[in-house]
Amino acid sequence: MKNANEIKFLKNRSIVKFEGEDFLGEIGIDGRIFKALTLARISVGVISQQAIENGISILVHENDAEKAVACLIDEFEGERKSGKVSQIYSINNVSVIGFVAEDSNKVFAELARNNVFPLLLNKVAGENRVNIVVTSSQDEKTKNIIESEIFKKPKTVHLAIIGHGNVGKTLIEQVLESSEEIKRRKKIDLKVVAVANSKKIAFNKKGFDTNWSDEVLTAEQPSNVEELINFSNENQLENLIVVDNTASKDFVKNYHALAENGFDLVSSNKIFNTLPIEEYRKLRYTLSKNNRRYLYETNVGAGLPLIDTIKLLHLSGENITRIKGVFSGTLSYVFNNFSLRDDKFSTIVNEALEKGYTEPDPREDLSGNDVARKLLILARELDLINEFEDINIQNLVPENLLSVSKSEFLSRLEELDEEYQKIKGNQEPGHVLRYVGDLHGNLQEEKGQLDVKLVSVPGSSALGQLKGSDSIFEIYTESYGENPIVIMGAGAGAQVTARGVFGDILRLSETK
Repeated sequence: MKNANEIKFLKNRSIVKFEGEDFLGEIGIDGRIFKALTLARISVGVISQQAIENGISILVHENDAEKAVACLIDEFEGERKSGKVSQIYSINNVSVIGFVAEDSNKVFAELARNNVFPLLLNKVAGENRVNIVVTSSQDEKTKNIIESEIFKKPKTVHLAIIGHGNVGKTLIEQVLESSEEIKRRKKIDLKVVAVANSKKIAFNKKGFDTNWSDEVLTAEQPSNVEELINFSNENQLENLIVVDNTASKDFVKNYHALAENGFDLVSSNKIFNTLPIEEYRKLRYTLSKNNRRYLYETNVGAGLPLIDTIKLLHLSGENITRIKGVFSGTLSYVFNNFSLRDDKFSTIVNEALEKGYTEPDPREDLSGNDVARKLLILARELDLINEFEDINIQNLVPENLLSVSKSEFLSRLEELDEEYQKIKGNQEPGHVLRYVGDLHGNLQEEKGQLDVKLVSVPGSSALGQLKGSDSIFEIYTESYGENPIVIMGAGAGAQVTARGVFGDILRLSETK
């Protein structure tokens, strides 16, 4: 080794496993093993004795593996017949990586977090020198991780972006624009290596550049998670994050498989956090078992720091007694504008759709389901076990338009105008309409009360003064009394949501 700190990397090796019971401590056994291998002109590398003296592992070149097994079988023929030696066999396609590290435990922790578990480990006492043996399918990934840890090289984080609509597309552009600056300042090399929609998935091991949409356009692989997992394994990608920017009820079913295969999760998709409580808890268990993290700050309030704030208050023992406000930037925009302008309700909704404020199907917003999901997500952050069915939701979509296609709904949107003009006209003077989520009741019990409804409030109130597409959240706690903690700001739009997702990616990357 030219340099004491150089990483030594040997490929094309095999482990010869020699197993038996309670005999390796006997005088002469080790000597017979090495004599047999020496006579066969086989060079021996790393040696590791197994626990309770019931086995020994020897590293040889893969070209010598078959001969090594054969000569040991001959040498210990008597012990094999008596049962003292139970098995002699080889494990092929392994690699050796030797390195010096002051804190090898930190290196092993990083390897384990990336699902790398050495087959053999050999430490040289007093020199901080370590040799490990891993499968060849993980050797490049192992070397990259060790290099990052020892030489403090920029850590590569591989991103798979699922969904490249308004938010997904904006996120990719934000990552590409900021990647060089992040590499320089944070020593994190962000690479978007996979982009998918519901039909197909595009891969680029080196990381997509500004021509990513052209590569996605010409991609041919069908979009499925198995393709993504195989790609990450075949290319030995470390530090994996999958970002779900879809509104898909089907894609969230893949979260377990992704966590089990080494992916951390970031999601702007609210579906998973509102599934029945048993499924919600199962994912938490899967994440914990596999040492994975799942961040979803944009599930409520887009880029506003809401979920983290509530988590911290709750974990610190603060008794949160009520959370209420305008949770939907979309409906904030709709009713802020409808209350002040003379335009028809349908005109305002179409405007919100064109600006990218609504879900792909605006009924997700107008039905109240989107606000209800956000309310349920906040309830579960307080460890309440409410289900979606527990929420009292005022649906803003007439029953006859609930089950028609999206295109038909949009073409018949004007049918809502008369009803909402009437509601607007029946308000008290100086009042405005707001669509409000309200979590209240005794939040120390198992379940809280969750209401989602359209209300008329004084224009001079905090809710009434809301502007644009801003959201407002009032968090009442025991310590703060009648003065709630108020978080207010842009609660919708591709730019702020993508920026919030980007924040989650960086939060995860910094802990990798």
